[in-house]
Amino acid sequence: MTAPTLPTVGDAEATFRARTPRSAALFEHATRAMPGGSTRSTVYFAPYPPYIDHGSGAHLTDIDGNVYLDLLNNYTSLILGHAHPDVVAAVVAQVGRGSAFGAPTGVEVALADEIESRVQSVDELRFTNSGTEATMFALRLARAATGRAVIAKFEGAYHGTHDYALAGSRGIPEAVNALVVELPWDDMAGVRERLAGRERELAAIIIEPVQGAGGVRPATPGFLAELRAFTERHGIILVFDEIICFRIGYHGAQGEVGVTPDLTTFGKIVGGGYALAAFGGRADLMDLLDVRRPGAIVHGGTFNGNPVAAAAGLATLRHLTPARFEELNARGAALRVALAEGFTRAGLDAAVTGAGSLFHVHLGGVGSRSAACQASLQQAFHLSMINDGYYLAPRGMGALSTPMTRAEIDGLADAVLRNVQGVLAGADRG
Repeated sequence: MTAPTLPTVGDAEATFRARTPRSAALFEHATRAMPGGSTRSTVYFAPYPPYIDHGSGAHLTDIDGNVYLDLLNNYTSLILGHAHPDVVAAVVAQVGRGSAFGAPTGVEVALADEIESRVQSVDELRFTNSGTEATMFALRLARAATGRAVIAKFEGAYHGTHDYALAGSRGIPEAVNALVVELPWDDMAGVRERLAGRERELAAIIIEPVQGAGGVRPATPGFLAELRAFTERHGIILVFDEIICFRIGYHGAQGEVGVTPDLTTFGKIVGGGYALAAFGGRADLMDLLDVRRPGAIVHGGTFNGNPVAAAAGLATLRHLTPARFEELNARGAALRVALAEGFTRAGLDAAVTGAGSLFHVHLGGVGSRSAACQASLQQAFHLSMINDGYYLAPRGMGALSTPMTRAEIDGLADAVLRNVQGVLAGADRG
């Protein structure tokens, strides 16, 4: 099937432009100050993103006054929504005592204790400013511990923007590309085949138990268990990247699937909306960072464990009790069921994937549409949802937050079904 002519995208874009003239003007100004008009490649979408004025609870308001139900939550990090009173109070109290010091603070210790109490595999951890740094240091630890240079990751994975995470991309040296192997997703036979004869070259295999950018795809527990056995047999460090999927349960994704990694990376919700991430795991591995020991790996960072971010993260995690996770995940499951049943009932070429409070709407991938057609459908769907007052990732990913009401989630389900049906009908007419 050829890609549709683009009245669906064009109509949605025209509506979006009419709703966001001030964002359009600010975008034009911003492109003269920053490449692409922003400091994050991931927040751009055509024709331009709306510029946000403020957020409150589950909602965003842009500079044109448009209000959105925020289903992106700064790419899943704001599980309590915007300006949660507990988080605001913790941040204000800490800022009054000082925002950063060239010394450790008690609040970073308290946050480390909180994370370690929830995740059995983490004996010790270190804080970073971003998920990119967390995965970068986890892989460095694995290379140091094993004396090996090669790492493996999975197709569709996103582990940040350091060289090993983006191997094969523009600007990454070929010498680095040669040290990274890409593995087939959720396919243990394929993993064994891809790594045959190279097992003893591998320092680490890194995997998201639930892929984020790859379509919010949960790995099957059986696959993760087999992967755990494979890495143990060959002396390979298994790294779980839970920067996104730590939010699917009180004990994280590994607690849900019952598989224990050697190292885990954390981010998003553990910073409570501020710049903070972490990596941790077995004591014998983490102790390679202990500066009291000869030859310790250097891990600096002016804002590592920043007390304001740590205070926000601690307030967030303390609010996230097992009961709150259960309630939020139940709403996520109900949403996915409603969407799946709605797609089937209406005979729509669409699907939904997800886990916990995460979901991803896929258009045009169930039938025989081309990749170009799928991309056009996804773009039209995203802009249509924005115009309808629902802020999703352009690729179709969304995340629920605790302040969302049942009525708002029911409204979301109706909007998704309505817009998917409209976009697909427009494509078929094209």
